[in-house]
Amino acid sequence: MIHSNITPIHPAFFVLVGIPGLEAYHTWLSIPLCLMYVTAVLGNSILIMVIITERNLHEPMYFFLSMLAITDILLSTTTVPKALTIFWLHAHNIAFDACVTQVFFVHTMFVGESAILLAMAFDRFVAICAPLRYATVLTWSTVGRIALAIVIRSICIIFPVIFLLKRLPFCRTNIVPHSYCEHIGVARLACADITVNIWYGFSVPIVMVIVDVILIAVSYSLILQAVFRLPSQDARHKALSTCGSHLCVILMFYVPSFFTLLTHRFGRNIPRHVHILLANLYVVVPPMLNPIVYGVKTKQIREGVVHWFLDIKTLCCSSPLG
Repeated sequence: MIHSNITPIHPAFFVLVGIPGLEAYHTWLSIPLCLMYVTAVLGNSILIMVIITERNLHEPMYFFLSMLAITDILLSTTTVPKALTIFWLHAHNIAFDACVTQVFFVHTMFVGESAILLAMAFDRFVAICAPLRYATVLTWSTVGRIALAIVIRSICIIFPVIFLLKRLPFCRTNIVPHSYCEHIGVARLACADITVNIWYGFSVPIVMVIVDVILIAVSYSLILQAVFRLPSQDARHKALSTCGSHLCVILMFYVPSFFTLLTHRFGRNIPRHVHILLANLYVVVPPMLNPIVYGVKTKQIREGVVHWFLDIKTLCCSSPLG
């Protein structure tokens, strides 16, 4: 009896090329990539520790900021260490299940970070447009529910990607022209119709992110209206300064992501190594810059970092070894 259905054939491993066309420069490219990754992990880790230890930062805005820092660490750690092993140790192989896991985490972190930025915009909207109701609207139970909704939404959107990849038979090549696994790049290696993968991979996450962008834009348009109705210039300046760092982070996240999306869709004349290089920078540059932006623009965080380092210095000096 002949069965018409296709049994999925999964390779034991995929071979990640790195950055195609720039193999001779992998070692040199790895140096700034490693420095940016270390800066991202250290900066976000310090930011999280400061928010945890400083009681005056135990507010919804900083809770969402700590979620953003955790997401940045996970995003860069999911991709950069494997890229560095390719560049330094020529360890190109990645197991099939590990590749699918990497796809899941990369895309989940992307969708999750967009939702966190929306939650932060909502926080600023309530703080500026309804300051007297801030404490009653954004209670810790509400903040917890928002955080849980962000996690559940991100997982539910990306979880079907696992099954969309696992259903595909891979009977051609197992060479991935990238430094990490991403959904469409892996799906294109299959010897079957990947229309569903393309439609779901592009439409569902992108639609959700576009919805987030629209809601963020609506929030900030209402915020600007409220700010310009304030009676004094000092009050307007103070209100805008509280949103400055958030706006910078929003631009650093969405501008490169939409630019990368548009170049993949319409930039057929752009060399492949440019696409891959931009993809590598995207998973490490915003995570590196986010804690720097908040550290420079937010007075409470600057003071918290100083207090945190002074406490560490005091502990070191008071220890028997000190």
